[in-house]
Amino acid sequence: MTSDEIDIRIEGRAGRITLTRPAALNALSYAMCQAIEGALDLWGADDRVALVVIDAVGDRAFCAGGDIAQMYHSGIAGDFDFGRRFWADEYRMNAKLFHFPKPVVSLMQGYTMGGGVGIGCHGSHRVVCETSQIALPECGIGLAPDVGSTLVLSRAPGRLGEYLGTTGHRMGPGDAIHAAFADYFIPRAAWSDLIATLCTTGDWAAVDRAAQPAPASPLAAAQAEIDMLFGGETIRDVINLLRWSDSALAKAGLAALSRGSPLAVACTLEMVHRARLRDTIEHALEQEYRFSYRAMQDGDFLEGIRAAIIDKDKTPKWRHADLEAIAPVDVAKMLMPLGAATLKLNIKGSAA
Repeated sequence: MTSDEIDIRIEGRAGRITLTRPAALNALSYAMCQAIEGALDLWGADDRVALVVIDAVGDRAFCAGGDIAQMYHSGIAGDFDFGRRFWADEYRMNAKLFHFPKPVVSLMQGYTMGGGVGIGCHGSHRVVCETSQIALPECGIGLAPDVGSTLVLSRAPGRLGEYLGTTGHRMGPGDAIHAAFADYFIPRAAWSDLIATLCTTGDWAAVDRAAQPAPASPLAAAQAEIDMLFGGETIRDVINLLRWSDSALAKAGLAALSRGSPLAVACTLEMVHRARLRDTIEHALEQEYRFSYRAMQDGDFLEGIRAAIIDKDKTPKWRHADLEAIAPVDVAKMLMPLGAATLKLNIKGSAA
């Protein structure tokens, strides 16, 4: 399948998925999600395909997130079903990537954010380069990290998951590898030769051979302090720890938290904790869907999009004045089971 958004084909021994929207930072549309899922369904049992390679056109971004403008316009019109359907179908695709029975090589240059994490960070061979910037900035638009990212966050060392999920901190290549969002550092100039080798041979060990030592990780250097500051059980605990410290990291963390939706920040902390207790993609996605299902009607998502990309005034009026206005019941309501609307993945190899 080839369109002006995505190019899906078989080259030699490789199934190839290339995002082709560089002007839009390769933002992931609903049609792109469906196309990726369709390819995975075909290639899992296709003996011609030894592995899958996912890459993107352009230098600025692998995929800077989901294409959310259509969700906003439908939500403002009172139609919440489009967004819910988009998320449910996207999450099913994320789970299929996670469970894909063959190696998946993702090459993530520039920005990889939000929905980009869902297609770039669930494969078996996750590659970053010198320009890579990986982040989960969803709290800034009233959403919580999703696409299975709370599972990745929960697997990060110490309390990095809580820190990265609530602050939206951008990770360079060294940080991304330290935080277990990526596996290999390979300079961008070597990617074309690597892809050619993968397509010709189908030998995923070529990724190991091309890898170079990862750059230093500032997060690794700050690990002990992050573990202390973000080790609270609730968001109020974290706020108290940050206020108690006068370090530069604490001050920056507090400022970052204050920019996000208080409801989204508090729920993100709880979702990372829950993902750590049940280490499956299915559980993570089901929890995330509880939040995103309610995000338009009961959360801050529509206001966050308005302020960020519609009016661009950067002054969202969140439902709660600040993080201290969040009560445990507010988090509980957003993360309650959905009953008949519960996310149902129903895919082979999945636990749900």
